[in-house]
Amino acid sequence: MGDGMRSVGVEEELLLADADSGEPLAVSGAVLAEADRAATAGAADGKEVGHTFEAELQEEQVEFGTRPVTEMGELQEEILRWRAEASRHAAAAGAVVAAIGTSPLAVRPSMSPGHRYEWVSRQFGMTAQEQLTCGCHVHVSVESDEEGVAVLDRIRLWLPVLTAMSANSPFWQGEDTGYGSYRSRVWNRLPAAGPVDVFGSADRYHAEVRAMVGSGVLRDTGMIWFDARLSASYPTVEVRVADVCLDASTPVLLAALVRALVETAAREWRAGDPPARVSTGLLRLASWQAGRSGLDGPLLHPGTLRETAPEAAVDALYRHVGDALADSGDEELVRAGIAGLLEHGNGARVQRRLLRSEGDLASVVRHCARRTAAGAGPGADAGTPAAVRWRA
Repeated sequence: MGDGMRSVGVEEELLLADADSGEPLAVSGAVLAEADRAATAGAADGKEVGHTFEAELQEEQVEFGTRPVTEMGELQEEILRWRAEASRHAAAAGAVVAAIGTSPLAVRPSMSPGHRYEWVSRQFGMTAQEQLTCGCHVHVSVESDEEGVAVLDRIRLWLPVLTAMSANSPFWQGEDTGYGSYRSRVWNRLPAAGPVDVFGSADRYHAEVRAMVGSGVLRDTGMIWFDARLSASYPTVEVRVADVCLDASTPVLLAALVRALVETAAREWRAGDPPARVSTGLLRLASWQAGRSGLDGPLLHPGTLRETAPEAAVDALYRHVGDALADSGDEELVRAGIAGLLEHGNGARVQRRLLRSEGDLASVVRHCARRTAAGAGPGADAGTPAAVRWRA
């Protein structure tokens, strides 16, 4: 935290695909080798260069992470930079990258090499072997584990709204799933994924994590895949509910909202306000509904946990974090971002619209890859009719 402002970082997982057929390609090793080669060549030329790309569970995907920043403009520059570099490195490996949560086309994923991934494949079987999903994780700095767990206890109600906003995975194995975020449903097959109970203290959080790893079902703390968790590597709360988003502006919107959620929760904790004692069972229903609907059907309202229109749920989130947004200077960015997202649609709506206009899923992937490389914003589809109007 610098000058009282919480820092934010984003991790994005990108799909690697054939530029013509749109089918996923198992070329992450070649992409990472090209990233290493480019960094080495830059260093030889006296440039201060490097890269942030890493392998993920499947060889058909690659991940990058931004550095921690406090200004949302800097965050967007980072995301645009790394998406563009990922596109260049993928091209050298004969592929494209697409910021979509699942492959629209049928695929038999290839597990990445390494002892840890081999263990995951043996332990979780087909659940892991089919797990070709691309998410977006937002890290926000916290002052201590105690503050971090207090935040986790108080943001759990609001996370399904972020899933709905980011929904960008309507297709699976060549079929329309009927879900906006099918990635969230596939991901939640894993045993330590999803919503969790209120912990009450950092000691109780860490005791739960130790017990889960000690059970033998999980190999290490990196497999604590809660919807939101304390990062094992950084002094941050890590929110993991979002699909990777098609347009680079959307993860910035999510990051601003997550930072505001963290700050709002920390203020409530310091004021002695207890977390809402909503059952994990009800939160699972809210999470499922968000994955099912995206922004194109009812959500569970975070305040009442009853069905409501998606714009009402998003509005509730905006109003809940309004003071924190104003204090961070992100209020207008978030207001404009929400209005654009509701009007032009999230990635799931865009992908379905592309299928209707283009007629095949390969065209959907090609369009999404071009959009990923170009960093197009939510107004990229000129003439798109407004599905809903939102005013704060």
